[in-house]
Order: sequence, then C-alpha cells, then structure tokens
Amino acid sequence: MSVVSQVILQADDELRYPSSGELKSLKEFLKTGELRMSIAATLAENEKKIVEQASKQLFKQHPEYRAPGGNASGQKQYNQCLRDYGWYLRLVTYGVIAGDKEPIEKIGLIGVREMYNSLNVPVPGMVDAITCLKDASLGLLSIEEARETAPYFDYIIQAMS
Repeated sequence: MSVVSQVILQADDELRYPSSGELKSLKEFLKTGELRMSIAATLAENEKKIVEQASKQLFKQHPEYRAPGGNASGQKQYNQCLRDYGWYLRLVTYGVIAGDKEPIEKIGLIGVREMYNSLNVPVPGMVDAITCLKDASLGLLSIEEARETAPYFDYIIQAMS
C-alpha cells in the first residue's frame, strides 16, 4: 500500500484529518514521484535487455542449470525461467512506484519458497537470479535511481533466502 493510501486510511479509521507529520511525509513521498516514475519506465523499457543480461550472468555462474537434466535444460524450462525473471522485475517496479514493499509481498512473495521447492527449483539459484536481475537493472540507472531501487531487489532476495 502506498504512503498516500496508508495516511488516508489511518486518518479515516481515526475519524480525523491527516496530521502535520503525515502531511510532511506525503510531501516527501510526492517529491520523489518523478524519480520513481523514471525508474519504473527505465526498467519496463529495458526488460528484455535486463532479463537477457541477468540470465546470461546466472547461467555462467550455474551452467548445470542449462546442462541436460538441469532446471533450465529444455527450451520450455528456459523460457519459464525468463518469464519468472521478467515477473520479478515487474514486482520491483510495482514497489518502486508505490514507494513501498507491500505490493511485492502481497503479489509475489507469499509462498514463493514453497512453490519453488515443490517444483524442485533450487531456491539458492533463484536468489542468484534475483541478484543478477538487480545487477543488470542497477547498471542502467543513475546512482540516485539505483539507491532508490536496490532495496526492493534486496527485499525479494531476503525473502527467498
């Protein structure tokens, strides 16, 4: 939930106007809006490039995933990996836009470890994949944008670890 929604819902629950402190936090949040939108646009416009770079980096670290019998050995499995990488990149953009990690938690992290374990997908490999996505993504952003974006990748990494 975004900062705006949180402030409004909390004030409404207490039947009051937002406090000066809450309004100040909204003002700070809104000041970063242009930065957050720029980040989301850059990630969305470069999804294919980011996923391609991240997958190359991951499979260089873990060639056994592409080897016969590996989790990404066949074309279908490989395409599913790339699909998942794009999905996690999209989750990061949702968090960046909202300025909050809650969309990542609600949409993408509940039960993720259990799901990958049940599919015999090595969770440490997924942690490495998200790290590769982070590296590829941050490389396209300015220092300020990278500083704003990194915690969302780190949140996913920590949840999977």
